[in-house]
Amino acid sequence: MDNSYSNSYQTPLPSGGVGGGSGISPNARIGKNCKIFPFVYIEDDVVIGDNCIIFPFVSILSGTRMGSHNKVHQGAVIGALPQDFNFCGEKSECIIGDNNIFRENVVVNRATHTGGQTVIGNDNVLMEGAHISHDTRVGDRCVFGYGTKIAGDCIIQDGVIFSSSVIANAKSRVGRGAMIQAGTTFSKDVPPYIICSKRSEYGGVNFTMGRSYGVDEKTLKHIANAYRLVYLSNTSLFDAIKQIKDQVPDGPEIRNILAFMESTELGLIGKK
Repeated sequence: MDNSYSNSYQTPLPSGGVGGGSGISPNARIGKNCKIFPFVYIEDDVVIGDNCIIFPFVSILSGTRMGSHNKVHQGAVIGALPQDFNFCGEKSECIIGDNNIFRENVVVNRATHTGGQTVIGNDNVLMEGAHISHDTRVGDRCVFGYGTKIAGDCIIQDGVIFSSSVIANAKSRVGRGAMIQAGTTFSKDVPPYIICSKRSEYGGVNFTMGRSYGVDEKTLKHIANAYRLVYLSNTSLFDAIKQIKDQVPDGPEIRNILAFMESTELGLIGKK
């Protein structure tokens, strides 16, 4: 994010200046060539990068640090106070990268405690009614479908797709390239490159996402073999990890799977 900001910005109104009803703090740092529509509320201690578009009735609250080329649609709230009973009014941050789209009525909470951060990376799409809670970290190129709710302290790796009305409970993790089917509620970790079924179970490898990332067919077969050992071998996760190391050819995707599983604290979906 470029640190050279001015407090001037463009407005789509023919008359120029701040649209009627807007409440934009003079202490907010707003980048170049931003379009800020009427009835936008921006608090102190907000940084917005260049070339952002902020539509009417958006609230961007203290602690928000937003990069460039973001679009925030009507009714969204960015940097909202954390919905956490441990919150005591401390200063914390909500970090937004570049090229993200926040559709109508999206809510992103800032972190709970001093020094904490809620983080959303680059090139993400959050559809209408999605909610990212306090201290959650989202990677790049993720899609959050209509009404998807991500609880606090979650980790969402790159390239994850959430269908509509998904609920991720607190401290759960979702691995790179996973897809969560519509209406799923899960409380355990979803490992990389898989489909999580509506029953919060392993639904096979997400071959479509793998191919879109340029993963070759041979590697996709290795990934499928790794998950057969985890989910179809009727063994413990500990033993499945050992079998993957012994039987599946090494590669960056397999190492990613192993690192994810070895670091799980909640356990994996569909695995006792």
